[in-house]
Order: sequence, then C-alpha cells, then structure tokens
Amino acid sequence: MPSLHFHTRIFNPKPPFRLIHSYTLRTFTTSFIDAQFIQSPFIVSRFLWLLQEYPHGLFRVKSIHAQIITNSVSKDQFLATKLVKAYCDLGHVGDARHVFDQFSQPKTILCNAMVGGYLRNEWYSETLELFKMMGSCNLAIDSYTCNYALKACVGLLDYEMGREVIRKAVEKGVESDRFLGSSMINFLVKFSSIDEARRVFDAMPERDVVCWNSMIGGYVQAHHFNEAFGLFFDMHRMGIRPSQVTMASIIQACIETRNLKLGKCVHGCVFGLGMGYDVLVLTSLVDMYSKMGDVESAQLVFVSMPIRNLVSWNAMISGFVQNGLVQQAVDLFQRLVVSGGGFDSGTVVSLLQGCAQTADLDGGKIIHGCIYRKGLNSNLILSTAILDLYSKCGALKQASFVFNRMKVRNVITWTAMLVGLAQNGHAENALKLFSQMQEEGVVANSVTLVSLIHSCAHMGSLKKGRSVHAHLIRHGYAFDVINMTALIDMYAKCGKINSAEMVFSTGSISIDVILWNSMITGYGMHGHGHQAVGVYRKMIKEGLKPNQTTFVAVLTACNHSGLVEEGITLFHRMEREHNIRPSEKHYACIVDLLGRANRLEEAEGIVKQIPFEPGSVVLEALLSGCRTHKNIDMGVQTADKLLHLDSMNPGIYVVLSNIYAEASRWDAVNYIRGLMRTRGLRKTPGYSLIEVGNQVFTFFAGDDSHPNWAHIHRFLESLRLEVEASGYVPDTSCVLRDVVEPMKVKLLWGHSERLAIAFGLLYTPAGSLIRITKNLRVCSDCHVVTKYISKIVKREIIVRDANRFHHFLDGKCSCNDYW
Repeated sequence: MPSLHFHTRIFNPKPPFRLIHSYTLRTFTTSFIDAQFIQSPFIVSRFLWLLQEYPHGLFRVKSIHAQIITNSVSKDQFLATKLVKAYCDLGHVGDARHVFDQFSQPKTILCNAMVGGYLRNEWYSETLELFKMMGSCNLAIDSYTCNYALKACVGLLDYEMGREVIRKAVEKGVESDRFLGSSMINFLVKFSSIDEARRVFDAMPERDVVCWNSMIGGYVQAHHFNEAFGLFFDMHRMGIRPSQVTMASIIQACIETRNLKLGKCVHGCVFGLGMGYDVLVLTSLVDMYSKMGDVESAQLVFVSMPIRNLVSWNAMISGFVQNGLVQQAVDLFQRLVVSGGGFDSGTVVSLLQGCAQTADLDGGKIIHGCIYRKGLNSNLILSTAILDLYSKCGALKQASFVFNRMKVRNVITWTAMLVGLAQNGHAENALKLFSQMQEEGVVANSVTLVSLIHSCAHMGSLKKGRSVHAHLIRHGYAFDVINMTALIDMYAKCGKINSAEMVFSTGSISIDVILWNSMITGYGMHGHGHQAVGVYRKMIKEGLKPNQTTFVAVLTACNHSGLVEEGITLFHRMEREHNIRPSEKHYACIVDLLGRANRLEEAEGIVKQIPFEPGSVVLEALLSGCRTHKNIDMGVQTADKLLHLDSMNPGIYVVLSNIYAEASRWDAVNYIRGLMRTRGLRKTPGYSLIEVGNQVFTFFAGDDSHPNWAHIHRFLESLRLEVEASGYVPDTSCVLRDVVEPMKVKLLWGHSERLAIAFGLLYTPAGSLIRITKNLRVCSDCHVVTKYISKIVKREIIVRDANRFHHFLDGKCSCNDYW
C-alpha cells in the first residue's frame, strides 16, 4: 500500500499542515503495528478524532478507511457512522453504502447516517427504500429517521408515502419531536393541508422558533395572511424571539396583502429586534418597498445596508424596473460592475425586462453583450428574456437568431417567439412555428395557444383556429375567461359568428365584463347592431357594470348597422347613468356614426364641443366621413389639422389625395403624392388572404406571382364577362389615378380581393363557402362585383375588410350597402 505520507503530500499542498498531518498520521499508524498492547477503544477514538478534526478530501478519507480495516476496527458501528457521513459529505454515496452494507444488523445511528446521506445528496428514492427496509427488518426507527424520510417525500412530491411516514412516527411515539414536527408541518403545507399542519403545531409539547417559522411560512405560502400575522403576534406574546426567517416570512405577507402601513411597522420591529444589520431581512424590506411602489424607501434601506450581497443588488435593480425607473436600474448595475461586484442571471433578467418595457433596443444589445462576455448566454431563462426583448423591440431577425441558436428550448421560449411573431404582424410565420413546435413534441400552454388564436384571427384562418380550440379543450384551458374571449374574437374575425355565439353561451354566466365586450364587438363587426345592443342590455340586466370598452364596442356596432339614434342615446347614457366620462375613442365613435349618416355638420359640432383638444382618432373619423360624402372643403380643413398633429402618418395623405382624386383635382393629387415621396412615406399596399386546404394564400393588387396566375386571370376574365352580362357597370370613380377609362377598368379587375375570390372558386369544392380577409376597406366597385359573383356561382362569399364583415349571398350583402 502506498505510504500515507505520499497521499498527504498530494492531497494538501500547504507545507505546515502537511508536516503536522503526515507526522501525526504516520506516527499514529506505526504505533498500531508496533504496539500491539494498545486496546481497541483507544484506536477507535483516535480514528474518530482524525475523521472529525481534519478537513475531508476523498483521498484522506479513503486512507483513514484503509487503516481502519488494517487495524481490525471496521466493525465498530460508531466509527462506520462517521465514515458514512464523511463519504456522503463528499458526494460519494456509493462508498458510504459499501461501508453500511458490511453490517447485517446496523444500529439506528448508522441507518440514520445513511438515510441522511442519501437525503443530502438528493437521492430521495434511495432514502425511502432504506426507510422501508428498516421497517421490514424491525430496525429501530426514531424521529431522525422519520424526519429524513419525510423530507425525501417532499422532494419526490410523494403524498401517500409521506402520510405513511407520519403514521410510522405516530406508531413509534416520536411525532412530538420538534425537528420532526417542523418537517411534518412543511410536508402538510406543501400538499395544501394547512389545517392539519396547524393541528400538528398545536399538539407539539415543545416548539422552538423553527417550528413557529414553519407554521408562519406555511400560512404565507397558502395565502392565509391573517393567520400568519396572528401567529406572529402570538409568538411575541409568548416571549419567543423571532428569527430572521420569521421576519422575512412576515415581510412577504405584507407584500402579498399590499399592506404598506403594516410593512412599515414590521420594519420598526426589525430594528427593535436588533436585525438592522441582517442582509436577508433588509433585502426583504427592499423587495417589499419596491413591490408596493415606495421606491424612495427601498433606496433608503438599500443605501443604509452595511453589507450587501448580490441578492440585495438584484432586489434594488428589479425594484427600479418594476416601477418604470429603467435608467436608474442601469445606473445601479454600472455601479455594481465598477465596484468589482459580479452579477448573475437574476441581475440581467431584470435589466432585459426593463429594456423590453421601454423598447430600448440599443440598451438591450449592451446587456446582451455583457451576458455573452460573462458566459451566461447558454442560460435558458436569459436566452428567453433576450428573445422577448428583441421581439418587443420589433427586431425579429435578432430574435430568430437567438431562438435558432438555443440548444435547449422550453415551452416558454417557444411561446416568446410565437408571441413576438404574432404581435409584429407575422401571423403566418407564427402558425408555421407552432407546427414545428408540435413536431418537436413540445406541449403548448395556455399563453401559447392564446397567441396562436390571435394569429388565426388576424389571418382569418378558421381551420387552424379550430385546431387550436381543440388543443385548448384537450388540455383543459377552454373555459378560462381569457381563452374564451380570444376564441370569440377569433371565430368572429373568421366569419363564424354562430361559433362565437356558442363559445359565449358556455361562458355567459361569467361576471367578467371582458367576455361580454368581445361578443358585442363580434356582432358589431358583422353588422348585427341590434344583437350587439341586445347583449349590452342583457349585461345591464344581469347586474354587470359596463366599462369604457363596452361603450366603444356597442357604439361601433351602431356605426356599422346605421343605428344612429340608438348610438346617440347610448353615448349620452354613458356619463349620465354609468358615470363613465367619454374618452377620445368614444367621441371618435359618435363622430364616425354621424359622418357615415351624412350628418357632417353635427359631427363637426361634436368635435368642437369636446372638452379637450381632439386627437388624430377623432379627426380621422371626421375626415373619413368627408371622403365618403365628398365634402372637399371640410375634408381639407380636417386634413390640415391632422397633419399638424401627425405629419408622418401616410394614411392622412392618402385620404386627402383620394378626396381630391374623386373631385378630379389631379394637380392637388400630384402635389399630395409628391409630399409623400419627399417625406419618405408610402401607402400601405392592399392585400387579400384566403385559406385553401391547410395553407393561407396572399394576393396583392395586380399580382402575377402565383404559379397558376395565368389560369386565375383567365377565369377572372370569364367572370367579368358574366357579371357584365348580368347588368354590372364598372364604377371607375374608385380608381384614383389619372388614366383612361379602359385602364381604370383593367385596374379594378386586378384588385386583390377579386384575385383571391377567383382563386377560391377554382381551388375549393363547388358550393363551399369562400372566406377572404382584406387589410384595407373594400372599394364600392368590388362590393358590387362580389354581389354579382355570389349570385352567378351560387356560393356564399364572406369578406372581412379593415372595418367589418360582408356576407355576400344570392346577390345581396349583409351590410345592406352601409359600410
């Protein structure tokens, strides 16, 4: 066997300790060999002293173990207990078990060392197996054994086994032990048996501060805050001094109850108890003040801390971000770095969230660089936060780059990418990513599915929307109010108002006003104004209080249905009966309502009576009415006001240009379009979407990019001949370009919705419904043509434009030509 001196030299490079240890261990082991008269108890005690006295390393413990075997004292169970503990402390549980297995009848102390070693190394299943073996072999079980086993049950979330351990503890009469009692309380709290935990607590004959902490912490976890406060006051009355853990739990209870006044009282107790220097407690106070919006007090506590750890810095940085003080968070982070302090993922996650809140892309890139240099770029939480930052800043290229480089992705990561795509107008890519997510076996959560529902709604993709709805049902999310609201919106925007009604009917018992608002909005976009007003009245009858969004929805529904007097009555009832002061959106609705009805002077009068400076939303509604009814003078005045408010909004220039074009004032049209070019503004191109099979196809005006474009154009030409034979006369006033009449007709037949309809008629089964989604308002000529087509082909055609739905059937439209 190699010399122990050699082992020591390798194991401990510090000369003073090496010499002392080498001499002691060499002299001691030599005496074992040469002095046979030394008795075994002395040998055992000297080995116990060695195992306890010196810092453990694996080589050293193995050397001592070897000498124990050499000197024939390996059967001493107390010495074996120390060896088991030493091996377990080093993480060498297998070596510990080898020592343990040398005893056919191990004593309780040795069993507990092995059970505790398994627990410390998180070998929870082995902990419980050994506990069961002790019971089956009639080995003595004490409070320590049960304590370890119960903690293993918590680690495995094994409720049934935990109950068995508690029954065993009661059977052995050790349940009154305060350490086991604390573990029993923790176990019961973990499984929401808070009342039983309290019974265990009350039955304990002796309770130290750990027991009190377990019970108070349990109440806080279970959101029984009054009971937590009551127990804290009982603790004080009984003269038991709270610990730092006690105060941290009570501070957390103050945070959860948003009770700043009580929190300040607890702050006073902290100093009264002499804990004004404790990092844990003071950090908890920083967190408390930050979460309650009292950043000034949080800063005072932070600055007064004599010692700060990284958790303290993170709490203050997070506090700044939570309260919208992102720059202060960045400044504090710079102080941390300059002072030589390190940072972790918790630090930069808060900063990334702050940059995402303020859409600070440059600041986010700097933080990303810090993460990369620190070597934290492989951290899943951080990578997801970076992805979310880029998505919220509209930098989808960088977001996709981060996403694609991630080696590990969880459902939160996938959801962040999906939401980013959906919110930035890339709904089709979001749906493709969802298909990829399914292929990789990642199970979507509620947030993922809601973002997909919004994507389906944006694209008008009914098939995919129904597929997502099925996912919600299978995973038990379908009856959540937020999900039901999204489903109502999706079905309404996909033209299936009856399906939206079915979803609403299953959730209409809800007192959540958002659900009712979504149904009113759905009816409104389909021109079902009477039904929308009916839902509003039913909502009032049920005792629900309408909010501002309710009135925006019901007034918009009146707009799309021509319910002018009904809308005016509801507008006046807002403040009179429901104490809701009209906002700019409500004024925009009433101005739009009057403008559509050609009551432009009344609409202008409303604008002048608004008690605040009208914004662009109100003026755009008035401008739209001027264009519809060709009131050039009022339109020019309104456009002038709008351009003073927002000179970089291309929509204003387009509407003004259209007003002039309809009046054939081409010089003015050219001037407005020249202004747009000078200012780098572009008109939003019109496009139409149609879902055929499992794919969504996009068509632009004059589009010839489709592989079958020649076939589509030939079919469209045949349709043109048929509708003209049926009495259709082109309304070329819709072509706002100074070109000859035949060219205007040609341009009309190149509109995106006509291309999409022709494609749908060619590639969908005869008699089936055709759904089109258009990003702009349908022109009046396309509206007339679609009515003719629906009658000729004997098919229902649903077109969703920027304002509402049009259901074309048998030569008629659901809007009754009012849109």
